[in-house]
Amino acid sequence: MTLFLVRRMAGFAATLFVAALVIFLLLDLLPGDPARFILGINATPEAVAALRTQMGLDAPAHERFLAWVGGMLVGDFGLSTTQRLPVAELIAERMAVTLPLSLIAMVVSVVVGLPIGILAAMRRGKATDTALMVLAQTGVAIPNFWFGMLLTLVFAVTLRWLPTGGFIPWDEDAGAAMRGMTLPGLALALPQASILARVMRTALVDVTEQDFIRTARAKGMTKSEAIWRHGVRNALLPVLTILGLQFAFLIAGTIIVENVFYLPGLGRLIFTAISERDLVLVRGATIVLVVVTTATMLVVDLAYAFVDPRLKGRDA
Repeated sequence: MTLFLVRRMAGFAATLFVAALVIFLLLDLLPGDPARFILGINATPEAVAALRTQMGLDAPAHERFLAWVGGMLVGDFGLSTTQRLPVAELIAERMAVTLPLSLIAMVVSVVVGLPIGILAAMRRGKATDTALMVLAQTGVAIPNFWFGMLLTLVFAVTLRWLPTGGFIPWDEDAGAAMRGMTLPGLALALPQASILARVMRTALVDVTEQDFIRTARAKGMTKSEAIWRHGVRNALLPVLTILGLQFAFLIAGTIIVENVFYLPGLGRLIFTAISERDLVLVRGATIVLVVVTTATMLVVDLAYAFVDPRLKGRDA
């Protein structure tokens, strides 16, 4: 188990280093002068040179990269060139919106999607199976921003149960913050729950055709008992992969829903930083997304070992 963890952690660190290098090179090689862009076309060469020095752009590329990585290791992501605030502070403030929103969407998708997939597999070939899979396919096809607007029309405009948008900080009113997260969370959860339902059904149908399920049935178990006691756990491996990818997608892909509901999340921060050519902020926010995605896949790997202990033995 120790060797398994060491190898996974080494892979995690190597992935982060390569990702940081790629992000830095891509942004560093962008055409144009960030200092000139910030100051405008009427800025004097002296002002541009002074800002380049302040931003560290006059230093060699390798020195800037090492300084950036070294700063991140101690929590210093630099200073935003447009907002003049620490990047770590800006990201932390926005993650307080994006992370809970993604967690709410993930929980809802699991609570809704997995039971639908299991029920469809247990009713394979019957009308219930067909109806549930048609419903799941519809959920995949509906854009989450359109579903979000539909939810707003019904629950915010017509019924007035929930706010149409905006966000009240958690420390001011946690209840209001949670209500503000409800509709965008449901909008994000719909396609994810639909995908989970389809993946769970397919995986469980494959498992029910395995010899150990037939053996359990031959020993006197009913179909439902065999599926719940032996089938579900063995069908979780592909589901765990999808869960990891979905959570990473939710963290990185909330920009549209955040704009629909006027949520000050990480997606809107990155969009604004790109439009303002704030490379320091773009780099910091992007590497945070990479860290979250990579850490999620690391957790999925560890969950694999829990669900299927044979995987640990392969690394021994």
